Amino acid sequence: MEHQVYLGLGSNLGDREENIRKAIALIAERVGEVTRQSSLIETEPWGYESANKFLNGVILVETALTPRQVLKATQKIERELGKRRRHATTRVQSSIYHDRPIDIDILLYDDLTVDEPDLKIPHPQMQQRAFVMKPLEEISD
Repeated sequence: MEHQVYLGLGSNLGDREENIRKAIALIAERVGEVTRQSSLIETEPWGYESANKFLNGVILVETALTPRQVLKATQKIERELGKRRRHATTRVQSSIYHDRPIDIDILLYDDLTVDEPDLKIPHPQMQQRAFVMKPLEEISD
C-alpha cells in the first residue's frame, strides 16, 4: 500500500541547492516516488543565530515504507550528505539547532499521528515555521 509522506528539506551549508537536489534524488531512490516539489525559499535560521541563511522546501513522496523506515532512510541520507548529529550530553538547550548541509524532517504521513521519543508526526513545530508551512501549502491539495 502506498502512503503519502510530506518531507521538509533545508540546507544552509555548502551548495544549498545542490544539497537539496542530491537529497531529493536519494529520497526518490530509497523512500519512494517524489510526486510534488515546492519551490525553494531562502530563510533565516530558526531557533539559533547564524550568518548562513537556509534554503527550504517541501516534497511529497509516495512510499510503501513505514514511518520508522522513512525516518531511518532519511537520517542515513542526512549522514551521507554530511549532517552531523550533536550529542545530547554536550549540547545545551539553546544550541539544539545548528548549521547543516541538509536537514530532512517528516512533516506528515497520511493522517497518522505518531508520538514516540524520536519520531513525532505531524511534526510538532511545523505550524510555527513559515519556512515549512508556505512550501507545504504550495504543494498540498
